Order: sequence, then C-alpha cells, then structure tokens
Amino acid sequence: MAERAALEEAVRLQGERVRTLKAQKAAAQQIEEQVAKLLELKAKLGPDEGKQKFVLKTPKGTRDYSPRQMAVREKVFEEIISCFKRHGAEVIDTPVFELKETLTGKYGEDSKLIYDLKDQGGELLALRYDLTVPFARYLAMNKLTNIKRYHIAKVYRRDNPAMTRGRYREFYQCDFDIAGQFDPMIPDAECLKIVCEILSGLQLGDFLIKVNDRRILDGMFAVCGVPGGKFRTICSSVDKLDKMSWEDVKGEMVGEKGLAPEVADRIGEYVRLHGGVSLVERLLQDPQLAQNKQARAGLEDLNLLFDYLALLGVADRVSFDLSLARGLDYYTGVIYEAVLVQPPAAQGEEPLGVGSVAAGGRYDGLVGMFDPKGRKVPCVGLSIGVERIFTIVEQRMEASDEKIRTTETQVLVAAAQKKLLKERLKLISELWDAGIKAELLYKTNPKLLNQLQYCEETGIPLVAIVGEQELKDGVVKLRTVASREEVNVQREKLIEEIKRRTGQPPCVC
Repeated sequence: MAERAALEEAVRLQGERVRTLKAQKAAAQQIEEQVAKLLELKAKLGPDEGKQKFVLKTPKGTRDYSPRQMAVREKVFEEIISCFKRHGAEVIDTPVFELKETLTGKYGEDSKLIYDLKDQGGELLALRYDLTVPFARYLAMNKLTNIKRYHIAKVYRRDNPAMTRGRYREFYQCDFDIAGQFDPMIPDAECLKIVCEILSGLQLGDFLIKVNDRRILDGMFAVCGVPGGKFRTICSSVDKLDKMSWEDVKGEMVGEKGLAPEVADRIGEYVRLHGGVSLVERLLQDPQLAQNKQARAGLEDLNLLFDYLALLGVADRVSFDLSLARGLDYYTGVIYEAVLVQPPAAQGEEPLGVGSVAAGGRYDGLVGMFDPKGRKVPCVGLSIGVERIFTIVEQRMEASDEKIRTTETQVLVAAAQKKLLKERLKLISELWDAGIKAELLYKTNPKLLNQLQYCEETGIPLVAIVGEQELKDGVVKLRTVASREEVNVQREKLIEEIKRRTGQPPCVC
C-alpha cells in the first residue's frame, strides 16, 4: 500500500509539472518528454480496486499517422520512388527481422541499439537496424554479383527518441544501392546525383552534401599517431562532430578512449578542413597525408568524383568535409551525408534541427562477410531520411493551413430526390467497373445539400446527380463542385465525359 501511495503521489507531482510547462508554453519536446514520464508512472500503478488500469498510448519512439499525414507521406514516397525508377532500379523486400548473428558486428558502437527478440524455436533473432546489411545478406544468399535496387521499409533502433526532430525507434528508410564491379566513381557519382534530384524535387530548401572517404580517415588517423586498434572507436567519436563541439569530442577521445592529447590535437587540425576540389588537390600535396597509401587512393578517387559531379551538374552542392565519419563499421570508401543548410520554418517558429536528411557510401567488403569463400561484391548506396523530411513538411503544412486531400475520389454519385438508392447503386457500379474513383453517401434518402457539402469538405471535384426527370430523359446531371456549373450528359456518354474532365485516358474496347 505504501508503495502504491508513493506512486500516486509521484503521478500527482508529475501531472503538476506537465501542467506548469504547458502554462509556461515551454518547448514542445520538453513537454512531450514530461508527458511520456507521466504516462509511464500511470502505467506502473497497475490494477486499482479490482479494475485493470490501461494507458492507451503508442510505444515510446513510435507514433500514429492521420489520413492527412499519410497523404503527405505518400506524395514524398512517390517523388522518391519515381527518381529511383528513373535511374533504372529494381525493387526487393526482405524480412523485418533477421538472425541476430547476421546483424552482429556490422554497426560498431551502434550495435547496442539493435532490438533483440526472444528465442523463437531455437533461432536468436533481431529486428533489422537498417536495410543495407539485409541487402548484403540477400546478395550473398542468392549469389548475385550485379544489381541496382531500391527498398523502402521500416527499420528499428533502440535509441533515445526525439519526436519533434524526426528521430524515432520505428521509422522508414528509402534505400538505393548499386552492386557490382564497375569503373571507379561512376556509380558513386550517380548516387550523389540521385540525392540532389530527390531533395530538389521535394523543395525542402537549400542543402549541402558533405563527402569524405574512409580511406582518407584511416590514413589521417595513421599519420596523426592513432593506434591501429583504435581507428574504429576514434572514427565513432569524430562522427559526433555534427552534434558536439570539438572540445567535447576531444574530451571523449582522451578521457574515455585513452588517446594521447597531442594525437587528438593533430586530428583536430584535419577535421576542421572543408571545401571543394581545391581542398582535395591541396591534401594531395600534404607532406604527411599524401605519403599514406590509403589516404592517397581516397584523395585520388575524390578528385575523379568531383570531375564526374561537375559533368552531372551537382558539384556546387557537394563539399569535401574531413569531419564526416559515418560511424557504421561496414563503410570502406566514399561516404556522404546531406544536410539542410537552413531548414524552412514559418514566421515566429524556431527552425527545425532535423540533422541529416540523406546519407550513404561505399561498402565493398560487407557481402564478403556473408559469403563462405569471402567473395566480395563492391557496393555503393544511399538512404533518404524520410522521417526527418516528413517532420519538415508537416510543420510547413501546419504553418500554412494548406488543404490536403486525403482521398482520390473523382466523383460523388448523388440523388436529387428520395427513393433513388437503387439507381445510385447501379450508376456507381458502372463507374467503378470503368475504373473511375467514385463514392456515394451511405443513406437511403440523403439530402442533396448534404451530398454537395460532403464534396466541398473532401475536395471531390464532380457530382453525378440522378433524379426522376433525368431518369426519364436518359441523362445524368454532372456538376462541377468548384464552379457549381451543371450540364446534362447522356447516360451512355457519362463515363467518357468524367474521364475527359479528370484527365483519364478513354477506354479502348
């Protein structure tokens, strides 16, 4: 009883804390975090006086999507898929969970974020962390050495969510990858071109793509004096420079990872550098870095990449940035990350800090990790951060009060008088059979005014009205909702007229 009383008091105090924050108009993320704590405390109370208390909520780091939000998501997906198909990609799918050993050892320090599942029939399983490792497993299993594919699906990470910044535990990834042995930097350049096309097409505002190369990073670590066994863990620290200051990153390297301060300082001199092809050329003359075989190979490839990007018309969108590290272990060559330069925000709102909106790179050794003989299949790919993009688009919608249609209905079949349900059903069946998107109200005798108002509320552009006189004359009254113009159309020509007005191709029978 004492424990329950303490919990009830904690719930009361937490409730007051939430109400105070709302009254003070605190930041949405702060309120959201405190509400989540309140719900967790309420859930701990459990049954009370014989009744089971159940808090209706989505799991932490997940959310529901309304029809309006889903309509926006579908438009974003259409833009992305259209671009992937324009570049000749095929689509595949893989299971939402994998054998745990398939995912183990591929993500560096982020491996702790993998969702493990309970033992199922003797198999240790885990929810997929990304779409890249399952793709590599798919290539090795099917002995494929050449494919250009895209894959759009949900992935799962046991991360600390930041819902207002588009950071979830369950989220979509939109991946495009090119697998196969090709001449250097041609597929890599196409991947960067695709990122530019998608971000430009979605009209998110100005953006910049940062590029680097894992070989340059490893060469940089070597010439700076990082012990070979610490390359990956130091790389993971460098990867945090977009979220932490150099002083904090250096503190982690020295204090937590045991790197000598003077070595960290030498790394700091390099990771502050960023620029275009001129920086690549400058580093090719660097007396230390240019002598490292790995770093030189990476710099020469970047030089070639910038040549191709100029030919593809996107070099001005790309910056060579030595602080870009991409913490995943499987990258072996070029890496890149797209960020919005100034995320659009409505007047009076704070700009959204959504982080990167696309990322990717080359991973030539990953498939070989699954092949019994270690046969490698070179791969390069990209992933669009759609959840963060949705966050930006949704905020823009809320600020503009833009009306979004949540259905694609082209025509409502309406009645002008009572007792015409059978005629409405006959007509709508003809429209459906002809491939026309149509609705009717589920009432036997709906009022005409209510039917017309429904069209205005939902954005349905046309109304096909049947009435007693129209039935006698063999016509249907076709009304344009926006202009309220009405014309009588012969019943046998109605389908053709609706298709003409909605831009559908006529039926060739």
